[in-house]
Amino acid sequence: MSDVISTASDTSLAGTAEPSGEPWWKGAVIYQIYPRSYRDTTGDGIGDLKGICEKLDHVASLGVDAIWLSPFFTSPMHDYGYDVADYCDVDPIFGTLEDFDALVEKAHRLGLKVIIDQVYSHTSDEHPWFAESREDRTNPKADWYVWADAKPDGSPPSNWQSVFGGPAWQWDARRKQYYMHNFLTSQPDLNLHNRAVQDVLLDAARFWLDRGVDGFRLDAINFAMHDRKLTDNPPSGLPMDRVTRPFDMQRHVNSMSQPEVPAFLERIRALLDQYGVRFTVAEVGGPQPLGEMKAFTEGEARLNSAYSFDFLYAQDLTIGTVQDSLSAWSGAEGEGWPSWAFSNHDAPRAVSRWSGAHDQRQVSRLLMLLLLSLRGNAFIYQGEELGLPQADVPFEALKDPEAIENWPHTLGRDGARTPMPWTDDAPFFGFSRGDAWLPPDPAHGPLCVTSQEASPGSCLNVTRQLLRLRQDAQALRIGAQSFLHGSNAILAFERSVEDDLIVCAFNLGDVEAVWRPEGGGEKWQVLATQDGVVDSAAAFPGRLAPKTGYWARRKRLSADNELD
Repeated sequence: MSDVISTASDTSLAGTAEPSGEPWWKGAVIYQIYPRSYRDTTGDGIGDLKGICEKLDHVASLGVDAIWLSPFFTSPMHDYGYDVADYCDVDPIFGTLEDFDALVEKAHRLGLKVIIDQVYSHTSDEHPWFAESREDRTNPKADWYVWADAKPDGSPPSNWQSVFGGPAWQWDARRKQYYMHNFLTSQPDLNLHNRAVQDVLLDAARFWLDRGVDGFRLDAINFAMHDRKLTDNPPSGLPMDRVTRPFDMQRHVNSMSQPEVPAFLERIRALLDQYGVRFTVAEVGGPQPLGEMKAFTEGEARLNSAYSFDFLYAQDLTIGTVQDSLSAWSGAEGEGWPSWAFSNHDAPRAVSRWSGAHDQRQVSRLLMLLLLSLRGNAFIYQGEELGLPQADVPFEALKDPEAIENWPHTLGRDGARTPMPWTDDAPFFGFSRGDAWLPPDPAHGPLCVTSQEASPGSCLNVTRQLLRLRQDAQALRIGAQSFLHGSNAILAFERSVEDDLIVCAFNLGDVEAVWRPEGGGEKWQVLATQDGVVDSAAAFPGRLAPKTGYWARRKRLSADNELD
């Protein structure tokens, strides 16, 4: 399995091909960019839109279909952009609207779609809407946020808890009421039960659609509505060894996840349909997200896709985890299309969570092979194509408010947000000429882009090879999925469309294992392993070493009904 075919980078590989009869987004691979940490062109240590534009050729060379940009909107940055103070402008630290337009133009020229975040559950407390809402109880925006009176004893209106620790209610002396915040106290929750609030959010969405964006990721959308009776949440019953914050001690059936959310999503979908083929994906957190994911994507009038934290927060990669997550999406009529992510800006990098005692460079390639074989869309987080491990960020350098508040019991998000390493012969690995907002980890230097460009077997070049193959293989991009084997460390399933059938097999265990699909090497041609695309004459593997895998295509029958 070492006969790897090297493929040169080629920006023409950017995902422009569309399967016959299918929208561009179905089976797409989407590359997430965290703007603060991608490329800084001004020397202030913070990444910017011009930096992203500068590095789009790298993204296009991978062969992905689209980019997803985390928030770049006007914000005081208490939660690094997820506290929006103006939905329709670019924060000056990232650039200007003209910079954004230039980025969209170049992305489209390279064949890349552009997806941006929309944060509808809350705003910053510095948003003008909130400034007006908190003035008194009678102003035009008085009920644009979630306000409630104190209980007779002065305590909060309900027992709801904030994700970042402490009650989800903050007292405001101006109105002599509490306002709700599922996250930081500086992130007051919008009242999406109010039709006028929905309308202004749709206006904001229209603003970006008019500028050429190709879709939205809806952040924390299941937090968008609350029980209007303010009913207490019941206890979760979790044992204390699984609790790091009061939020974990409740079932959040009343503070979020309300049945009115899908009707708002239908309004979003109706707007996007006015702009042709656009893509919407929901982020759905929580211990049991499947029901909401299905509801949010049901039929043709809601969102296209949704993803959960099934893999993002999993401490171990097990066969059961993969089977349970994927089996929930059968492809039944009316069912939405799933999306999958192993890493993102909110979760520790997967290669650090799942490598154990094994070589991280090998595991990083195996994880890419697995991610790109799953039925659904694949999200690749910046640096995942390099196999970056979780960075070590000392306490004194932390920026993440959740990590600082709960240190050391919460690992926090900063270790996944450190700057992208471009070259090992420049300060801050080529990210910036000034002090980076988070310190780069020295361990990332040898994994930088320029070093991996020169190595045919690097995670970067293997990623390019696998993405090229996925683009050309409709079975991998949009095919059905059925499991063949799931025990003794071997995970195996088929991907199929029409007469094209590809088997994907992985040894997720710690010891060598034996497994062959029906017919063995006589019936199947190996296409790729964790080391990349293989020569067509490569021998079929009889054994799988730990943390290895392959894709193999069933050989087609010739005219005389013999295997080719």
